[in-house]
Amino acid sequence: MPRTSSKKGSRNSTASYSSSTMDLFRAASGKIASKELERIDQLFYSYANNSDTIEPEGIESLCSDLEVDHTDVRILMLAWKMQAKKQGYFTREEWRRGLKAMKVDTISKIKKALPELEKEVRRPSNLVDFYSYAFRYCLTEEKQKSIDIESICILLDLVLGLDFRPQVDALVLYLKMQNDYKVINLDQWMGFYRFCNEISFPDFSNYDPELAWPLVLDNFVDWMRAKEG
Repeated sequence: MPRTSSKKGSRNSTASYSSSTMDLFRAASGKIASKELERIDQLFYSYANNSDTIEPEGIESLCSDLEVDHTDVRILMLAWKMQAKKQGYFTREEWRRGLKAMKVDTISKIKKALPELEKEVRRPSNLVDFYSYAFRYCLTEEKQKSIDIESICILLDLVLGLDFRPQVDALVLYLKMQNDYKVINLDQWMGFYRFCNEISFPDFSNYDPELAWPLVLDNFVDWMRAKEG
């Protein structure tokens, strides 16, 4: 009986030690996370001027510190990572979400993380989400559902130009010279992405106008064939 009691005591002692170690680990991890969040917030308020939102002027300062232009696609990628809802504005919640996901809390760390963010966005599983987000992010007015042709051309070049340069150049040229469409909606916008991914270019050998393509793309293909023919 004494031996059994001794073994139980040993097991209890080991369990108590393990529990204490885990508690210390959790406490240390909590302090590290708290310090990281504190630094993230400090960086936020250096651009937010003590409000709960970084406004366009603060975004300009952020771009200057990152040494990128405010029209650079990487700023749009940052907004995507934060899931920012309003163009030209970052709330503290959005800022925290993005920087924590990127594991950064200083300007120098954000700079170093940008190439990896670009790679993340360019993965096929993320690119379609980023492409859709870019359209929604540019809806600046309440209940706005479409974007003017000039802005669409700029956005197409920004988000798809690197991956589908020939298709984007041709689409932009067509959109600028045609007179049937003054604006583009989300369905048409997503059709452009699907078109670039699925259709053989520039011969359009697998393009079937009987399928559910936006009419603007039927017209684009007809225009391209007439131009080439």
